[in-house]
Amino acid sequence: MRAYIRRAAVPAVLLSAAVLTGCSSESKDEAAPAKPPAAQEAVQEPAGASPTPSPSSSSAPVLSVGQTGTYDVGETDETGDNYKVTGKMSVTVVGARYVTPAQVGATGTPRGQYVELTLTLKNVGKAPADFHASAIGRMMWEDEQTAAQDATTTVNTASPDLDTTYRPGQGVTGKLVLDVGRRGGVVSYMGSEDPKAGAVFKVRLPK
Repeated sequence: MRAYIRRAAVPAVLLSAAVLTGCSSESKDEAAPAKPPAAQEAVQEPAGASPTPSPSSSSAPVLSVGQTGTYDVGETDETGDNYKVTGKMSVTVVGARYVTPAQVGATGTPRGQYVELTLTLKNVGKAPADFHASAIGRMMWEDEQTAAQDATTTVNTASPDLDTTYRPGQGVTGKLVLDVGRRGGVVSYMGSEDPKAGAVFKVRLPK
């Protein structure tokens, strides 16, 4: 009778061990399921993320001599935020010629090369609009070799002043003398009140 009991006990112990081992293995698989890499990346990516606008991606018109383009003007609230479009201006590049200091009555020496830019500006919107290109940093020049540089000068011409407020329907043809690095390249007008905007319009200079 004792021998029978011992023989029956051995399979019972092995069965218990097998059951426990199976439960342990099953619990481990359920406790730590493997996540595919795609699921992990999706959790790490912030919801609603979008790329930051870049000034180089501006939709500003790029004009050569003889071409006309339009651009929006607008304003922000008292805090400098919440920009909204209020009007529209047109700009025509009438001419661009490289000049010496003597030709424009300048007493100083340019850092690079003086260029006399003739523009026609007109308010084609329904609200007053300002144009101010004489402030430092408003006219920037760059080319394939040189990063953007301030091109504003204090040189005055005998032409009508472009820097003024234009009522709907009003326009002015005038000249700006800019100090650019060399012949060619692009001049950008950076006069927008939109804090997220880049250039308002660009002028491609002849070589």
